[in-house]
Amino acid sequence: MKKILVLGVGNVLWADEGFGVRAVEALHAAYRFDEQVTLMDGGTQGLALYPYLMDSSHVLVFDAIEFRLPPTTLKVLRDTEVPVHCSIKISPHQTTLSEVLAHAYLLGAEPEKITVIGVQPERLDDFGGSLCEGVRKRIPEAVALAAEELASWGVSVVKREEGEAVTPLNAQALMLETYENERPSEAAACRIGDERVLSMRK
Repeated sequence: MKKILVLGVGNVLWADEGFGVRAVEALHAAYRFDEQVTLMDGGTQGLALYPYLMDSSHVLVFDAIEFRLPPTTLKVLRDTEVPVHCSIKISPHQTTLSEVLAHAYLLGAEPEKITVIGVQPERLDDFGGSLCEGVRKRIPEAVALAAEELASWGVSVVKREEGEAVTPLNAQALMLETYENERPSEAAACRIGDERVLSMRK
């Protein structure tokens, strides 16, 4: 029986770095899946994700990736297109994805299928900020691509009913709506560096 892991990686506190986590949350909110499918907010856990990947035959990853393409561009990588060893850092989460995959390949435990749905980030230096509007608008398309990919793997993809209760994938404080409503404004919390610290570098 296939064991399928859908993983969103990234840091929701650093602008477009949060794309992967927000995308897997949106997929979870939109669809129900078979028991064989596990959806996970992988955050920035790095090699701590290895046991979950090793236990999965099929892996789908959402991530913000440096494709050197126009900002907000979506790109899908499959199987051998997904870099395991590379000298150029293509992702802010290189140690999360590439190193975990490298360990799996070295131990002969690589997944049968792996797909990465990535977005070219628009902004990464807005510490404490949320997704840029352009990246946020690509999430429904990323979710649709993921649903199609999972269906191609033989997964039953069932659209949730309107108003259906959904158990959050992570802490309530990190959910998008809560985060947006409770995070401090730019005026209250500087997001590009504290002037008192930056002035010391002059």
